[in-house]
Amino acid sequence: MTEIATPMRKHEKYDRLIAAAQKQPALATAVAHPCDETSLRGALEAADAKLIKPILIGPKDKIRSVAQSFSLDLGGFEVIDVPHSQAAAEKAVELIRTGKAELLMKGSLHTDELLAEVVKRETGIRTGRRISHVFVMDVPGHPHTLFVTDAAVNIAPDLMAKRDIIQNAIDLFAGLGLGTPKVAILSAVETVTTSIPSTIEAAALCKMADRGQITGAELDGPLAFDNAISLEAARIKGIKSKVAGQAQILVVPDLEAGNMLAKNLTFLSQADAAGIVLGARVPIILTSRADNVRTRMASCAVAVLLRHSQLKQPIRA
Repeated sequence: MTEIATPMRKHEKYDRLIAAAQKQPALATAVAHPCDETSLRGALEAADAKLIKPILIGPKDKIRSVAQSFSLDLGGFEVIDVPHSQAAAEKAVELIRTGKAELLMKGSLHTDELLAEVVKRETGIRTGRRISHVFVMDVPGHPHTLFVTDAAVNIAPDLMAKRDIIQNAIDLFAGLGLGTPKVAILSAVETVTTSIPSTIEAAALCKMADRGQITGAELDGPLAFDNAISLEAARIKGIKSKVAGQAQILVVPDLEAGNMLAKNLTFLSQADAAGIVLGARVPIILTSRADNVRTRMASCAVAVLLRHSQLKQPIRA
C-alpha cells in the first residue's frame, strides 16, 4: 500500500506560538477602546483561547451595543467606563503603570493616540529604549518565522534609534524561546557605498554588535533582501556570512521600505503578520481590521510569551 504524504500546514509556525502561549497563565490585558466588532471580537476570542484576561476600557454603552449587535458575549469581563478614546488610552496606560494589567492592547482608536499616552514623560510607561514595532511573519513555504522591523512606528530612524530597534527585536526573538537570531540589516545592495547612507549605517551597526552595544544575536549587513533570505542568492554573489541566506530578523532602512516589504509578503505570499510594539514596560498588541483570527491570536500569543519572559528577567536598558 502506497503511503500518502501529509502536506505541510501553511501556518504551522503560528500554531506553535499559540500552543506555547496557551501553556502559560493568561495575562490581564488592558484593551483600549474596543468599540468596533473587530477589536472587541479579537479581545474576546483571545480570552476564549485562554491567552488573555481582557479589561475592556471605553464608553460602556457603546461596548455593550457592539457586543449586542454582533452577538458577542462579554462573559463577565470587567468594563471600565470612560467617555472617549483618549480617556481609554489614558486609563489603559494607568492600569499598566499601577500593575493592574500586564499587557496593553489597541482597540478601535488610532495607534498614534495610544502611543502618545505610552510615551508621556510623567504618566507613560516608556523605558530607556526607543519604542519600535515588529511584524512577526508566518510566510508559507519559508522555513523561518520572519521578524520585520520597523514597519509601523519609526519613520526614518537614525543610527542610535536603529540600535534600539534591533535590540528590541532580538529580545523578542529570545523571549519567544527561539534561541539566538540571525539579523540582516537590509539595504538595496550588499556593499558599503557613500551614495546609499543605509549601507554605511548597516556597517556601523555590525561594528556596534562587535563592541557589545548590540547583544544576543549574529548581525550582518548591508544585505539586499535576496541575499538575506536565499542561500543560493548569497552563494551566487560570493557572500560568506553566518547570516546571509538564513536571516530571521530583517531590519529595514526606514518605515516606507518596511511597510512595503511586509505588505508584499502578506498579499503576494499569503503571509500572516502579527504585530507587536516593543520598548515600553510591557508589550503592546496591535491588530488590524484586516487581520484574520489566526493573526489576532498570534499577536496575543507573542505578547503573552514575551511578557512571561520579561517577568522572569526584566527588559535590559
